[in-house]
Amino acid sequence: MTETAKQHQIAELIRQAIVIPVLTIERLEDAVPLAKALVAGGVRTLEVTLRTAVAVDAAKAMIAEVPEAIVGIGTILNGDDLARAEALGARFGISPGATPELLKAAAASRLPFAPGIATASELMQALAHGFDVVKFFPAEQAGGIKALRALAGPFRNVRVCPTGGIGEANAATWLAEPNVLAVGGSWLCPAADIRAGNWAGITAMCARAMKSLKSG
Repeated sequence: MTETAKQHQIAELIRQAIVIPVLTIERLEDAVPLAKALVAGGVRTLEVTLRTAVAVDAAKAMIAEVPEAIVGIGTILNGDDLARAEALGARFGISPGATPELLKAAAASRLPFAPGIATASELMQALAHGFDVVKFFPAEQAGGIKALRALAGPFRNVRVCPTGGIGEANAATWLAEPNVLAVGGSWLCPAADIRAGNWAGITAMCARAMKSLKSG
């Protein structure tokens, strides 16, 4: 797959998602019911972060048992993480930032990938490696919508998935920006609800959010 085709693919995945929940899974047994709860609420594109010991097995279980879910891997920090994501069958990869080594590995990989950026220099590095779909992270802490608009001036063709500090109260405001494809965040699946197994509550929250954001 060419770099252009990979960028088109991840752009479409992100655009159709509207909201991508950032999932930090502590217990393997939570993976499948969480994915089912999200999908039932209309949230199909899921980012499983590589922040826990069970993350890879959790993603594998979701892919195997919840075929309606579009499972990607987040918190990709290096080429080894990228290779693991590709090997387990992830549909896409996302990083919080990007080193030259990671960008080079991602450009050579078959996995559709969105590197993380927070500054103009980081965005220029991503573009130099062929990536014009990026994660703006941490979005609010890195200057919020004002910073995003400033970056949109010299980088008009870049498409963005902002993540970090985004929740139910401000998601629609971010989505209204012309260069924003979707937003990422963990508010759709609070850690307390996951620990309690409140799958119905997560489904209801997702359904409410998707209805609100699609009509916005």
